Amino acid sequence: MATDITVPQLGESVTEGTIGEWLKQPGDAVALDEPIASLETDKVAVEVPSPVAGVIAELKAEVGDTVEVGAVIATVEEGGTPAAKSESSAPAPSPSPAPAPAPAPASEDDGSVTMSPAVRRAVLEHGVDPTTIKGTGKDGRLTKEDVVAAAKAKTAAPAPSESAPAPAPAATGGARREERVKMTRMRQTIAKRLKGAQDNAALLTTFNDVDMSAVIEARTKYKDLFAKKHDIRLGFMGFFAKAACLALKDVPAVNAYIEGDEIVYHDYVDISVAVSAPNGLVVPVIRDCQDKGFAQIEKDIADFGKRAKEGTLTMDDMKGGTFTISNGGVFGSLMSTPIINPPQSAVLGLHRIEDRPVAVNGQVVIRPMMYIALSYDHRLIDGREAVTALKIIKEAIEDPTRMLIDL
Repeated sequence: MATDITVPQLGESVTEGTIGEWLKQPGDAVALDEPIASLETDKVAVEVPSPVAGVIAELKAEVGDTVEVGAVIATVEEGGTPAAKSESSAPAPSPSPAPAPAPAPASEDDGSVTMSPAVRRAVLEHGVDPTTIKGTGKDGRLTKEDVVAAAKAKTAAPAPSESAPAPAPAATGGARREERVKMTRMRQTIAKRLKGAQDNAALLTTFNDVDMSAVIEARTKYKDLFAKKHDIRLGFMGFFAKAACLALKDVPAVNAYIEGDEIVYHDYVDISVAVSAPNGLVVPVIRDCQDKGFAQIEKDIADFGKRAKEGTLTMDDMKGGTFTISNGGVFGSLMSTPIINPPQSAVLGLHRIEDRPVAVNGQVVIRPMMYIALSYDHRLIDGREAVTALKIIKEAIEDPTRMLIDL
């Protein structure tokens, strides 16, 4: 008996998705709740499970198709027999060339590799052989980071010995080529949301710099004890998240947003943390940050980073959020003007730490400094409020004791 496989509920206000890749092909065996397809939604990739165990009978959509919630995208024959792989089951050859088969899922038998559009694009850009790369994603699938790491390792490999045949010289002055790749649904949504933020909000950014000496000293002094007790590394984001909680408590407009002709204030702090995923930037939310300690905040961030890389973040992970922290410093950024994450009204941008000469008590000394930026919606937040909030964050980082005694 054939059973329909339909697009599941994708989250609040999400009514459709795009087929990112098929994980199963007609004739493949599938277990109960085993993923058969990956759907790209506005925020995350969602796997579609099989409702029964059996054999895939038919695929009713192609990669790149937009499908609505509830739409039938495949059928599975319950209790069916997988298609035989032997030569005896192969169809008789036809006089004309047969069409190329659809790409199969990754398997050890044939060396093929299932790749998402982002991974396929990275493979083309870096010129690596995907069959030689060990995937670290879910079920051993390749991630963009795997491809980049393989490309770096290839570049760093020693030059071939003289006995090896010399490679053909690169063509010069030849034809140039270009490639057109359809934007993923997530990338389209990111583009629309960020452009919408520019169009609808009165964006302004205020800057300050922070002496990171006290935080670095605290991390150096307590990192081993912290890791031993909490089984998580003590990072910088925990300090900035708690410092932001102090600032948002004292300047509530920075933790609010505009809805119609009303201002919505919050007595809690849900911090969206920008993390990199294979298909783009995502912003999972640390809930009730004001009530969490450093250890739980660091665990939440580490979990988000791991699941973003694996592509297993859910819609609920990214729903809500009253304030965002984006750390461009991990990529080497010195300074930036971050853009708000609608409907939020403010975002804190962190940057790289570098030793710079500063004046302290009339003396020029070298200190580890970081530029920080607060972009905000000037329709709601006055300049005085934005500068005050950023100053509170600066003071809390330069004197972390303030975070313990709520100053």
